[in-house]
Amino acid sequence: MSQPRRRLSLLTASAIVVGNMIGTGAFTTSGFSLADLRSQHAVLLAWFVGGILAMFGALSYGALARRIPESGGEYTFLGQLVHPLAGFLAGWVSLLVGFTVPIAAAALAMAAYLAVPFGDAISHEWMGTLALLAIGALHGLNLNAGVALQNGAVALMLIVIVGFIAIGFGSPAIQWGATSAGSLAEVEISAFAVTLIWISFAYSGWNAAVYIASEIREPERNLHRSLWMATGLVTILYLALNAIFLFSTDAENLAGQPEVAAIAAAAIGGRELSYLVSVMISLGLLTSVSAMVMIGPRVYARMADDGLFPKWLVTTNDVPTAAVGLQITLAIIVVWIADLRELLSYIGFTLGLSAAVTVGSLIWLRAKEGPDRVPVPGYPWIPGIFVVFVTTAAVFMVQRQPYEAGVGILTVLAGLPFYWAMRRSR
Repeated sequence: MSQPRRRLSLLTASAIVVGNMIGTGAFTTSGFSLADLRSQHAVLLAWFVGGILAMFGALSYGALARRIPESGGEYTFLGQLVHPLAGFLAGWVSLLVGFTVPIAAAALAMAAYLAVPFGDAISHEWMGTLALLAIGALHGLNLNAGVALQNGAVALMLIVIVGFIAIGFGSPAIQWGATSAGSLAEVEISAFAVTLIWISFAYSGWNAAVYIASEIREPERNLHRSLWMATGLVTILYLALNAIFLFSTDAENLAGQPEVAAIAAAAIGGRELSYLVSVMISLGLLTSVSAMVMIGPRVYARMADDGLFPKWLVTTNDVPTAAVGLQITLAIIVVWIADLRELLSYIGFTLGLSAAVTVGSLIWLRAKEGPDRVPVPGYPWIPGIFVVFVTTAAVFMVQRQPYEAGVGILTVLAGLPFYWAMRRSR
């Protein structure tokens, strides 16, 4: 495989991270979290802690990326630092859990939100399929077209989100002094930990730029900057958005509801603002789909080049066209056959474990090579706190939701026979 040209700027890399982070979890998670925690303040605290953990993860991945500025994300890091099998399983998780299911979920959610202002002229499945085919064609045929789509969509989305935040904070409908059904002191630690798993799904994507490191200009300088800059921006936006969501109306009206953004918009500005928010969410989901379709196939192309996936997935002519086709095909299949509402915990649990193992490999690398070759911001606290918090939340997840956790573990183990089969074929 020819080496990809480094044509992506710091701005584009940051836009990819922002676009990959802002998705359906940002606009739906607080309702479910409020039902479990029974405190607006506890939910907002969970969003703050989730943002801090995402920042710690971004700083840790940035340190890894400066040491190994190559595409592939966890597949590359774990394959080089731990064992090729660990790298393969990370790539396997990326294929099934990291990209395919979230792409399909975002496409379906986008179709559902567009139906609010525009009606159900066509089914959600067909609308999601058409959106995936269009985005796949842009990213699979021409790099410049995909980059232009990503940058433009992210810019427009940020304008709309900032506008909604300004309207929300200026609205007299916001009940900043509202009392919660419960207090912070009454919140169960296990419930808070599971909420962090849900919120981690909303923050997932903070590591997006590492999947395309080989295509970023001056990666040693720009790659880690794109991670922490984009993560910081999204954290601020998430805290502002969810503060408006949580205090726009009584907690009883929000608890357990997936459409907290629409409920908040209706309370603040009536039907017209609710329609605007629906379009805003659809735009955010479009950028999320675009970012995942742009970066996910590059992992599979890298694995194909290493002989761990079929050779026809190797990148040609600057873009991994075949891998994009595979990604779109798998996502469309999931759109038509799966009920995705129960998969959010499963996605957050599995991706969280993958990230924790990767950051753990950074701690091992730092101990092996020293601070001069592997500088890590805030070492050992930043990577250490990330690993401890994520693994502890995963343990509580196993206790409270064993089915979703079990499916996540089985997903990882299912990659073993494929790894051995590909090794034999070589």
